[in-house]
Amino acid sequence: MAAFEFSRSTLVAASPAVVHALIDDFHRWETWSPWEDVDPNLRRAYSGSDSGVGARYEWRGNRRAGEGSMEITRSSAERIGVDLHFTKPFKADHEIEFVLTPAAGGTKVDWVMRGDNSGLAAVFAKVMPTEKMVGKDFEKGLARLKRAAESEATG
Repeated sequence: MAAFEFSRSTLVAASPAVVHALIDDFHRWETWSPWEDVDPNLRRAYSGSDSGVGARYEWRGNRRAGEGSMEITRSSAERIGVDLHFTKPFKADHEIEFVLTPAAGGTKVDWVMRGDNSGLAAVFAKVMPTEKMVGKDFEKGLARLKRAAESEATG
């Protein structure tokens, strides 16, 4: 197994509460998630809580979108924890954490991913490390989150 952890950050000109609301509700991920538009026919299912701890999101899409589920496991004003489970294109379990820190002019957002690559994922990670494969998606998602939160804050 190959353990990994990486993160990406951005500064958002909006309050932590505005940013938190966009992350803590999977229904709102469509406005900012970097993966929501990789498959125009992506199938989504929501269950559990509407938002916060216990909220679940499942997706099934084309080869690029894959298939899996997420569940919010921790939610406070400063942190949102998400368990991420992929079933396709390969099985993998990762932990996602969003850390929201008040900063001059808004909120610093850190998007962190932790996990262990095993099986086929470990082989693939030797060729294309997880951070290299997903890091640009995190940057794209943070840019979209920034736009959505700032639009909401000024709107």
